[in-house]
Amino acid sequence: MVSPTNQELSVLSSLLPTGLLLPFQPYQELAHALLPLTLDSDDGAHDIAHLHRVWKNVRQISRDEGGDLRILCAAVLLHDCVAVEKNSPQRPLASRLAAEKAATILAALGWAATDIEKTAHAIEAHSFSAAILPQTLEAKILQDADRLDALGMIGVARCFYIGGRLHRALYDAADPLAQRREYDDRCFTLDHFETKLFKLQEGFQTSTGRRMAAQRTARMRRFLSELQEEV
Repeated sequence: MVSPTNQELSVLSSLLPTGLLLPFQPYQELAHALLPLTLDSDDGAHDIAHLHRVWKNVRQISRDEGGDLRILCAAVLLHDCVAVEKNSPQRPLASRLAAEKAATILAALGWAATDIEKTAHAIEAHSFSAAILPQTLEAKILQDADRLDALGMIGVARCFYIGGRLHRALYDAADPLAQRREYDDRCFTLDHFETKLFKLQEGFQTSTGRRMAAQRTARMRRFLSELQEEV
């Protein structure tokens, strides 16, 4: 994909509703510059609403854990700036590609090399499929904040949205809870709860993130129990 020119970015930025920028305060100016670079995907699980939620999670974790919020805001805004579909063989490379693109963007904005490096590492390490260990506090916070959005009721909604996007069935009608078969989340969306989502809380990096993840995982287990009753 060809990157937009500075003139095109200026036009795109001018079209952004103020309401899209307010959640990123006090870094609305940074959001104004970077958001046009993140809005080129039609994936509703990784849209601007996702960025708003991840930034909200970042601020909540950062209140207890610390971290450089300017770097974190840039990392949130750019962590999905390269879109790769969930079922693509290139998926494990998505965060590396996003980190490379983010570094180029921030360099053009005149950011210091050390800040670019910290932001790029946070972006590269946020991805579950990339399996990169976060080395900085900012990287740990971003990873936790992004994974929180895969849990709880938002996580349920995103899971089924992605399942539908990839043309997967809601569940196996013959054996919804996989009691007599192997889990297969490539075919059945409900299986993804056991193959991945319920396991996410084990890998959280911060104490605040772990506490939030436990709460959201409990909500998902209640959902699964109520779904089972209806099925």
